Amino acid sequence: MNIMKILNKWFSEWKQGWNYEFSKRKYALLLSLFLLIFANIISFYASKYVDSISSVAAPDLILDILPVLNLDLVFVWGFVIVVLTIFAYTIFFKPKEIRKVIFQFSLLILLRSFFITLTHLKQPVGARLISGFPVFYHFLSFRNDLFFSGHTAVPFLAFLLFRKEKIGVFFLIMSIILAITVLFTHIHYSIDVFAAFFITYGSYKIGEWACRKC
Repeated sequence: MNIMKILNKWFSEWKQGWNYEFSKRKYALLLSLFLLIFANIISFYASKYVDSISSVAAPDLILDILPVLNLDLVFVWGFVIVVLTIFAYTIFFKPKEIRKVIFQFSLLILLRSFFITLTHLKQPVGARLISGFPVFYHFLSFRNDLFFSGHTAVPFLAFLLFRKEKIGVFFLIMSIILAITVLFTHIHYSIDVFAAFFITYGSYKIGEWACRKC
C-alpha cells in the first residue's frame, strides 16, 4: 500500500511537471531541443575538421608515467550510461528542469566545439585504439577532438546540476572514473582532463546566468 502511494504521488508530480512544461514553456522547450540538435551538428563538424587537418602529438609528463591500459568497456559504456542516466533522471524525476538541463548541455557542447577547433594537436603517441563501440556510436567517434575532455566534462556538469540530489554523488564519481580512464588509455592529454573541470564550471555559471535572464 505504501509503495502504491509513493508511486501515485510520483506519477501525479511527474504528470503535473510535464503538463506545466507543455502548457507554459513548450516553445522554450522546443527551442532548447533545437539548440541541442544544432550544438551536436556543430560538434560533429568541428570534430571532423580537427581529424582532417595535419597535426602533431605533444609530450605529456603525466602520460609518460602512466601505462596504457585496456579500459575500453569503461570508456565506451561508462559514458553511455552517464548520458542515459542524465536524461532518464531528468525526464522521470525532474521534468520541470528539462529545459534547463538541455540548455546547459547544449552550451557545453558548443563551447567544447569552439575549443577543439583552436587546438590542433594529434592524439598522444601510444593512445589506445578503443574497440567495442555500439553501432550508433561509431560515426561520433573521433581521435583528435581533444581539448577539453567530454568524458570528464559531461558527468561533471551533471554533478553541478544535480549536486543537491543523491544522484549527484554518482555523477561526481563517474566524472573522476572517466577522467582516470581517458588518462590511462592515453586518449587525452592531462591538460584536456584537468581543464575540463574548470571550463565546465565556467560554462555552468554562464548557463545559470542565461537561464535566469530567460
